[in-house]
Order: sequence, then structure tokens, then C-alpha cells
Amino acid sequence: MPVAASAIYFLNLRGDVLINRLYRDDVGGNMVDAFRLHIMQTKELGTCPVWQIGGCSFFYMRISNVYVVIVVSSNANVACAFKFVVELLTLLFSGCMQAVALFKSYFGGAFDEDAIRNNFVLIYELLDEIMDFGYPQNLSPEILKLYITQEGVRSPFSSKPTDIPVPNATLQVTGAVGWRREGLVYKKNEVFLDIVESVNLLMSSKGNVLRCDVTGKILMKCFLSGMPDLKLGLNDKIGLEKESQLKSRPTKSGKTIELDDVTFHQCVNLTRFNSEKTVSFVPPDGEFELMKYRITEGVNLPFRVLPTIKELGRTRMEVNVKVKSVYGAKMFALGVVIKIPVPKQTAKTSFQVTSGQAKYNAAIDCVVWKIRKFPGQTEPTMSAEVELISTMAEKKSWTRPPIQMEFQVPMFTASGLRVRFLKVWEKSGYNTVDWVRYITKAGSYEIRC
Repeated sequence: MPVAASAIYFLNLRGDVLINRLYRDDVGGNMVDAFRLHIMQTKELGTCPVWQIGGCSFFYMRISNVYVVIVVSSNANVACAFKFVVELLTLLFSGCMQAVALFKSYFGGAFDEDAIRNNFVLIYELLDEIMDFGYPQNLSPEILKLYITQEGVRSPFSSKPTDIPVPNATLQVTGAVGWRREGLVYKKNEVFLDIVESVNLLMSSKGNVLRCDVTGKILMKCFLSGMPDLKLGLNDKIGLEKESQLKSRPTKSGKTIELDDVTFHQCVNLTRFNSEKTVSFVPPDGEFELMKYRITEGVNLPFRVLPTIKELGRTRMEVNVKVKSVYGAKMFALGVVIKIPVPKQTAKTSFQVTSGQAKYNAAIDCVVWKIRKFPGQTEPTMSAEVELISTMAEKKSWTRPPIQMEFQVPMFTASGLRVRFLKVWEKSGYNTVDWVRYITKAGSYEIRC
């Protein structure tokens, strides 16, 4: 079920209404008083973002010194409601994220109580366009600026707008390509594609994998003229089998992978993907996330950790850790950090490492071993002697928290995902430069001692 919002309120920290818009007549105008009395004045803010009062549900979020409250009287989709608020307000905060939020795109990167008071006429006009009878319609700043040309009162610290309105917005507003405007021209047509993966691992002290999966996403940055049609080919098993059936050819030898939980950007042609298993799309201009996926089988672990911890009485401990890089010898990892836990009563440590530097961090009760550049097919080791404080109290058994790793391996994918081809077609027939990069990072990479 969609949002079906009955009303939306903008409140300051005192609970005063800055701006409100009623989309339906199934709630009274005094519903904001119920929110102020039952939530704000009872100090319940922050405990839960969803509250039910008097047969109505309140979804709220705080941005700077403003509360955005959505009131619904039906069984609405909570996730859709918060996604609406996020798209509306918080995608860009002081330029720290890549997307462009609606209100902050008009206000110059600042959204606070003063911005609302200075731009209430513009906000009312936007609220009428982005939602109809409580249902979200269009939240794209580039499209709305084509027919809402009024500029907001911008912050003196914001940069000057550089967007150039396009006179004809019919295709963007009503057509199938609402995420891209016509008339884009670049001197050099380039496509940048990044495959970024995070490895989640839990391994036993004996080297047995207890849990392992890879979450990945394909990020693109397109600087292409016109309305190009892109086609992306991956080495996924289903796509290769479908391609061999359509071409009546046997599948070429090579590693194939099975993608789980795949989600696409709205630009991807799902009908063509379901029939041909190819990722075809007209890309948005600039940076965007093309797809997300997950891998649970056949994961290539970049590192294997072999720890040995010996407790020698109540005051000494020996720690030996060997880390083996499994990727190719010509590859390397950057920013490798291995955190080896030690007891809280640690008094003194001494180290011997074959690569990098080690240091005891009393704040986190860990020996932190850092290797700036970790070549492939190498096995650096770290040996440490730990002296413990002897206490008269009864010694409790040490729980031995798992060893944690942080790393980043360029041009390596733990899932084995590879880009087989990236084709760009445009009626003008220009040449395109393609750049593909692979990055594997540590998500939750833990090894039990």
C-alpha cells in the first residue's frame, strides 16, 4: 500500500507549526496538537519514529532544527513514507552526498527553520506538485525546476545554482525517461563503472567458515551526450545461459556466479531483463547506483587469518597471528588493519612483525596491526608477548572476542563478478571511453580466537 498521507507538517523544536499541507479530509486540523502533547511534551522523541494516537499514525523525522511529520489515517507503507521524506529533504546535507534533494536544491544546501520561513510560498507550490491526494508524484529536482522556475532565498554560504532549465519538459514529466533530460552534450563521452563489494565473514578458530556472504553494488558515472541506450553484460549464470539459448550456442567456459537479491535502478528495463536477462537502460546524467546484489556461494576470501593465543599462567600471554593474502601476486591491498583482542588487565606488550606496525590500544583492548600495502601471495606474521596485571580477585575466564579486519583490495572481487561487456548505442554514433574498476572492502570480517 502506498503512503496515502493525510497531512504533512513542518514543526520547529518548540512544536510550533511552520508550514502544513492537508491532502485529505479524514484528519482534523488539530492533529498536530496531539503530536505535540503526546510525543514532544512527554519526551518520547527519539524512542520510536512511528506513533499511533487516536486512530492516526504519525511518522516523523528531525532534520536540523525542523521536525517533518506525516499523518496517515489508513494502514500506509511506513518505509515508503520515510523514503518520501528522505528524497524530499535529506539526500544532500552540506554537499556530503551525491544526490540532489528537492528542497535543498532550491534553498542552496541549507534546510532549517529560517529557510522554511523565507521560502514558504515556494514550499507550498512544491508540496502541491510532489504529492497529489496523499500519493507521491514526482521528486526529481531537475524535472520540477523545468516548470517551477521560482528560485528560493538561498543561504549566503551556498554555491550559486548551475542548472540550466530545458524549455521542453514533456518527456521528463510524462514519458518513460523521467530521470534524464534531453539536449545533453559533452565534448568527451565517458562512462565510469565501479563494482564495490563488502565481504562479511565469521570464521572459527580452526579455520572453518561459519558464515560468509558478499554484498555488492554497481556504481556508474555517465557523461554521455543525447539519449544513449546502454547494455551491460555480466558473468552471472542465468544471464549466460539465457544468452546461449538465444544464440543457439553452447556456453563459453569460464566462471559463472549466481546473483541473489538483485535490485535495480528505475532506469533498467525490467521487461527486457526478465526475457533476455540483460541489463539494458538509459542512464541518468552523472552518478547513480545501477544495481545491488548479494552472493552466498563460491565466495573468494581475500585473506585467511591463522591465530594462536596461549595463556601462560595468570600474568603472561603469547599471541601469534599469521595473515595470508589469497589474491594474485601482482595485486595488493591497501589500509589493512588487524585488531587482535587482549584482556582488559593488560599492563605491557612487546611486538615482532614481519610487515607493517603494531601497537597496543588500551581504549579498545586490542593490539592493532596496520599494514599500509599488503602484496598478494604473502604471509606476514605478528608475534606479541602480553603481560597482565595480577589481581587478588577471582579470575574470570576471558571470553576471547573475535579478531577483526579492515581492508580494501582494488581490482579484486570476492564474488568473482566480472563485466563481460558494456555497449553504448546512440543515434548520432559517437565513440565512448569506458572505465571499469573493481573494489573489495571488509564488511564484518571476523575470526574467532
